Amino acid sequence: MFQTLSTFLPELFLALSASLLLGFGLSKTNDRSVIVRYISVGVLVVFAFMGYVLDRPDGVSFSGLLFNNDFSDFLKAIIGLSAAAALMLSKNYFQKESLDRYEFSVLTLYAVLGMSIMVSANNLLAMYIGIEMQSLALYILAAFNRDSLRASEAGLKYFVLGALSSGLLLYGASLIYGFTGSLDFETIRASIALTGPTTGIIAGMVFLLCGLAFKISAAPFHMWTPDVYEGSPTPVTGFFAAAPKLAAMAIITRLLIVPFGDIIGQWQQVIVVLAVLSMVVGALGAIMQTNIKRLMAYSSIANMGYALVPLAAGTVAGVQGMLVFMTIYIITVIGVFAIILQMRLRNGMVEQVSDLSGLSKSNPGMAFGLTMLMVSLIGIPPWLGFFGKLFAFVPAVEAGLLWLVVVALVASVISAFYYLRIIKTMWFDEPNREFIRAPRTTRVIAIASILLVIPVLILPGLSGAALGLADSAAQALFAQ
Repeated sequence: MFQTLSTFLPELFLALSASLLLGFGLSKTNDRSVIVRYISVGVLVVFAFMGYVLDRPDGVSFSGLLFNNDFSDFLKAIIGLSAAAALMLSKNYFQKESLDRYEFSVLTLYAVLGMSIMVSANNLLAMYIGIEMQSLALYILAAFNRDSLRASEAGLKYFVLGALSSGLLLYGASLIYGFTGSLDFETIRASIALTGPTTGIIAGMVFLLCGLAFKISAAPFHMWTPDVYEGSPTPVTGFFAAAPKLAAMAIITRLLIVPFGDIIGQWQQVIVVLAVLSMVVGALGAIMQTNIKRLMAYSSIANMGYALVPLAAGTVAGVQGMLVFMTIYIITVIGVFAIILQMRLRNGMVEQVSDLSGLSKSNPGMAFGLTMLMVSLIGIPPWLGFFGKLFAFVPAVEAGLLWLVVVALVASVISAFYYLRIIKTMWFDEPNREFIRAPRTTRVIAIASILLVIPVLILPGLSGAALGLADSAAQALFAQ
């Protein structure tokens, strides 16, 4: 029992902290949102590093429902830090919009708890519980501005389509259980090794992947993404673009490698189709977008397609490439939303691409920073985004998926159009807006993200350590 609790200690710490903060918020008549936010940030930072600081044994806990190893520890660290950054970005926005309530921080903690269960899941039931815990919190966050029609619409759409994805997941899990007699990942793998990939098992696997594809906004299950991104409060959109995508990508990876690792020939086709559709839909869909958040929604769809490319290889290098790419993407996208949140106009937030007109003349530092992040998203060397795509595409080439990499490169070239359009608007159009000075917290996070995408500053030390951790995480998954 003690070993089980010690293995699950980060999640217990997070659950207890969230519950105590919820009680603290309920017990006070005056507003305690600022205190709850800062405590929540501290909790998330501690949670992020607990997996590496604590001397915990790798292995199963709670009768095999969860499995702790370097793979889950790496993902929890990235998820915790990105959620902490999202909380810090929300402070000034919610104060300006009169939305600063303690529930936002508590819901974020519960969402991260669900993500943590997802990345550690060793059983289809645990996977589903983690997904639903995350999803229920995210539905509320999407509609957090209850006085906004767009936010209410975003939350409702997210909830309805999320219920559809849950149905797909449950139906897939029921098929797997019916044909293997178990929900446990190792038992499913042993059953497949004994009986082979029967039609029922393959059908169940496809339903599971379709349900999870919704969570990463992979086409054709991306319909909710542009509307939810546009309607949600901007800090919530930044959070949606980072941590939940990584958690969903992690459980897809664990699902494919652990229970279905012996039938790569069957699931590789599904992953390839999702990757191609996501890259094409994301690249083409963003071209005509004028709203920044809708543009970033289509950008995230394309980037999830890029992340699926190395996963299709089904190798250790492929999983490492996916982890490296997703980490770099999260750093970049948090920086983008930090800068968007900095650029508050006299009459509201920046929402349209045209609002950035002449930014280089009114605020050259901000324009330079956003340019660096856009260049990184394109994947132009020597910025960090280039190395992310390099690590993502090389394993696919080594696995004989050269044509898939060619599609990814073409999609990257197409996506350069809308990123460069933002750069052109900032540097060559005449200014037509007056911006309010950015809050200090938002500036710090934006500057940190900008510095992290400049490889000359981080490649000698930090990047080497990060690559080592990603490699250890991938190795641990295949050793499970």
